[in-house]
Amino acid sequence: MPQRPRSVRSLSVLLLAGAALHSTGAWAKPAKPDVPVAEASAVGPVDDHPVLREIAAQVDPAQLHATIEKLVSFGTRHTLSDTMSPDRGIGAARAWVKGRFESFSKDCGGCLTVVTPAQTVSGKRVPTPTEVMDVVAVLKGTEEPQRVIVIAGHLDSRVTDVMNATADAPGANDDASGVAAVIEAARVLSRHKFRATLVFAALSGEEQGLLGGKVLADYAKEQGWQVEADLNNDIVGNTQGEDGVVDNTHVRVFSEGTKAVETVKQANQRRYSGGEVDSPSRNLARYMAGISSRYLDNFSVRMVYRTDRFGRGGDQVPFLEAGFPAVRVTEAHENYTRQHQDLRTEGGVRYGDTIDGVDFPYLAQVTRLNALTMASLAWAPAPPSDVKVEGALKHDTTLSWAKVPGAVGYRAWWRDTLAPTWQHDRWAGDVATVTLSNVVIDDWFFGVAAVSKDGYASPVVYPGPAGSFVAVPDPAGP
Repeated sequence: MPQRPRSVRSLSVLLLAGAALHSTGAWAKPAKPDVPVAEASAVGPVDDHPVLREIAAQVDPAQLHATIEKLVSFGTRHTLSDTMSPDRGIGAARAWVKGRFESFSKDCGGCLTVVTPAQTVSGKRVPTPTEVMDVVAVLKGTEEPQRVIVIAGHLDSRVTDVMNATADAPGANDDASGVAAVIEAARVLSRHKFRATLVFAALSGEEQGLLGGKVLADYAKEQGWQVEADLNNDIVGNTQGEDGVVDNTHVRVFSEGTKAVETVKQANQRRYSGGEVDSPSRNLARYMAGISSRYLDNFSVRMVYRTDRFGRGGDQVPFLEAGFPAVRVTEAHENYTRQHQDLRTEGGVRYGDTIDGVDFPYLAQVTRLNALTMASLAWAPAPPSDVKVEGALKHDTTLSWAKVPGAVGYRAWWRDTLAPTWQHDRWAGDVATVTLSNVVIDDWFFGVAAVSKDGYASPVVYPGPAGSFVAVPDPAGP
């Protein structure tokens, strides 16, 4: 979803109102006026959705607090910790998350299927064979159940020594905050039905080598899921760095520039014609930026053009390696004294990932961004496939694509090659090609989005293998 102009109000409303925000909806922007019927055929369906504001208003900071408080109470959630105790270790934490998903399913008449995909692994950070288990709730889509939108956070925690499985490791922000966002999104979104399938995942084994992400990516392939988006939430609840700077109005979304599964031939084509900043993951990040611009007041996505932070990784990486679009969602200003640290005080500085380091109004905004992105994607048609662009030696540019189910029309987008987000658009209607008169192909980047009858749009798809939301095999080989 490309960004639109937005109003800005002080986030002090959030900080003062606290948990009351979820009932007042004070953070939300007013809906824009409806487009007159006479104009609708020219501009496409109206793309402002009150139901998304209703979903956002249901996100409750108090629920997020209760979840993190409970996860911290398990002492440690290290991947190699106790799996038999009912109240300490990774096993107890997984059982509790599973119970939460099952309670949501009971409330919605059995709408969620709860599964626990697992693999037994061993390696550098897993010295003896150990079962790595994810806890996953699946809300099956009504029309395209194989098209899947994933939200994930990792359940496991650690202290300074990554192999220390017995010391207290609260992991309040890394990554109980991400798991809390997953659980709250499941609570809110399970009250609705969606065209595509939504998957809510609490992963294990991230700190031991992104193991839980691989377990889920492998499970997705086994199930034949067409993963359109993986939203990996890792460290999303803190707003104050150790330098004292507070940023409670931004969240970073990291996205890969070129596909991990790109072939040599496809890379050569991209280097010549472009696409290095238009992977599906990058256009997913732009979509999230558009969601925040339209629906969240004084809260913005800061897109970061790289797969992850320097020298670090997250569970989105195994999804990228499987050919699935994925992004990492992370707070804007990290506090490293609270990450991967033994609980202690040195030089007057408190170290350790405790619950007092989580800003719950901020975490609620991050959760809203995720929930709205998932809902919008799942109510929209799939991204168009087989997108092509032509126009060499012409003053006009022609885009073409394969139609997708549920779309009543398509919108062509283009932007300056130095612009970070999509700038210009034209409604094409229910066709499979459009010609942009006097728009020279050499000067712009192009893309196409599919639009439903009620105005939900897919992410923009850049032409060719570089921008396709599915891994495009090269019939000629690498």
